[in-house]
Amino acid sequence: MYNIRIGVMSSGSLTPFSFTVLALVGEGGAGPHDLVRMMRQGSLYWTSAESQWYAEPKRLEKLGYLTSRKEPGRTRERTVYHLTAAGRKALRSWIAEPSALPRIQSEAIVRMLAGDLAESDEVLLTSLEAMRADIAAASAELDVAEERAALLAHRERYLLLVHQLGRGLLRAHEEWLDSVERELDREKTS
Repeated sequence: MYNIRIGVMSSGSLTPFSFTVLALVGEGGAGPHDLVRMMRQGSLYWTSAESQWYAEPKRLEKLGYLTSRKEPGRTRERTVYHLTAAGRKALRSWIAEPSALPRIQSEAIVRMLAGDLAESDEVLLTSLEAMRADIAAASAELDVAEERAALLAHRERYLLLVHQLGRGLLRAHEEWLDSVERELDREKTS
């Protein structure tokens, strides 16, 4: 219906990233700087090069899914994008489609797959254990995000449900690291 494609993007197609931008623009509107800030705060869920967050709203405006206007900013005018009727319709149709299982791009998984090529299990484990600091930082970011959710009353319950998933993902990674540590340490003592 909306020429949705994963991967290669033609000039008129909507990608999962397109829908991410449309969803973040939402009813309240957002500028590219806002999108980048939201991406940084939500990098647990979706990350892309900052340049994409500036380019995609322009592309979506050319396709008629967003409109923009200039608004006062802190130091100069800023562009703020808003959903058009076509953007709202596309987003609503996409929301109604069945959700797929998320794709996971994980350096930790690739390192584990190549574990037999590591200098030792200890080297592999040290590499993986570095994720614990990232997990702690992401958990602290979720604390802030959960507090901030109250400022967006129209989205609060949806944001809190997303953050509930984020907490679960962090717990799953911690539990997996604990399991890897037990297994690799057991092999070391055998």
